[in-house]
Amino acid sequence: MDADETEKKFNSDIIYNKYEDLLNNLNNNIPSPIGFRIAESPIFLSNDFRDRIIMAGNYIIDFILHPDFKQITEDSIPKKWRCANENNHPHVIIMDFAIHNDTNGNLVPKLIELQGFPSIYALQADLGMFYQTIYGIPDNWNIYFNGLDRIHYFNLLKETIVGSHQPDEVVLLDINPHKQHTAADFYLTQKYLGISIVSLTDLQRKGKQLFYECQGKQKLIKRIYNRLVFDEIADKENIFEENVDLRQDLDVEWITHPHWFYRISKYILPYLKGEFIPKTYFLNQINQNLPNDLENYVLKPLFSFGGRGVLIDITKDDIKKIEDPFEWIIQEKVEYHPLFHFNLQDIKGEIRLMYLWPDDYKRPILTTNSTRLSNGKTINVRHNENSRWTGASIAFIQNSN
Repeated sequence: MDADETEKKFNSDIIYNKYEDLLNNLNNNIPSPIGFRIAESPIFLSNDFRDRIIMAGNYIIDFILHPDFKQITEDSIPKKWRCANENNHPHVIIMDFAIHNDTNGNLVPKLIELQGFPSIYALQADLGMFYQTIYGIPDNWNIYFNGLDRIHYFNLLKETIVGSHQPDEVVLLDINPHKQHTAADFYLTQKYLGISIVSLTDLQRKGKQLFYECQGKQKLIKRIYNRLVFDEIADKENIFEENVDLRQDLDVEWITHPHWFYRISKYILPYLKGEFIPKTYFLNQINQNLPNDLENYVLKPLFSFGGRGVLIDITKDDIKKIEDPFEWIIQEKVEYHPLFHFNLQDIKGEIRLMYLWPDDYKRPILTTNSTRLSNGKTINVRHNENSRWTGASIAFIQNSN
């Protein structure tokens, strides 16, 4: 059964008590409900689209592996967020692709953004599992790439995040982690890997070493699974005076080091070319020679995450208002192909490829995906809280091997 046939049969057979079962199973595993909407349905990728998106990802990985990549991206790191002890490669990479219909009628991926930063690796494994078991998705479909299954996936996740350390020597770090909309993933990461969830305010420093309290005792931290985005604390000017300054030379390993959030970001989009890459320019380099068809472009801040700050329908007046053109890009607008329709609205989607890169591996490994469905101009699960058939989802594939 191909992707179109599977999706039609699947969606026609869905009944809403199955969706309620899905949500109940997901939320029963965590202390508090998931902080964003879960879509009623996964999507099913054709073998052709699967192969195209893998090819697109490989092209970008090849660029990241280029010997002068660090030199190319050195100016991407803001001076105030520079940290000590950067390592040789990121441990996680994510890439977001729109599902687009090209001029030949083929569904193709188009790169929207990318980041050297974690995504919801643990939650997606559970979401895929419960979609499959509760909705009865055939076994020849799965959510993993490269021949992985759930067991091997979590082994690889543990190898990447925990490594050779003991789980209680590794912490998942954020600011107010239990209040984050991704807290569900934090809880599942803790459940499956055995690591603790800590806030920046929980850290204690002695010399170059960091500690946290575990079962009433101080525990040495050897690795930080970093979920803290520095740009999200930019308005807290004294945060590193009131708490441990993470930028200092500390005896700790980063998963992944904060610099990779900036190096692998929209900053490299103007350097990428090809059929899967929309034309992209640094705003400061094109400010005096703007395209005549601005309606076919979008404005994006370089280091926002998850669609924040994007200007869709732009004019020259919008561009004149930008005070820091060095921190913006202008990108060719991508038309999203409707995946299905509901209440006279088109439901569109983006697929996030999720890579893991353990120490000593030559290349990152494509593991699974996260899919977001939306009926709006932007693909953001927080914009679709009350819209049925939208929200966070996952794509099923038939493995090529």
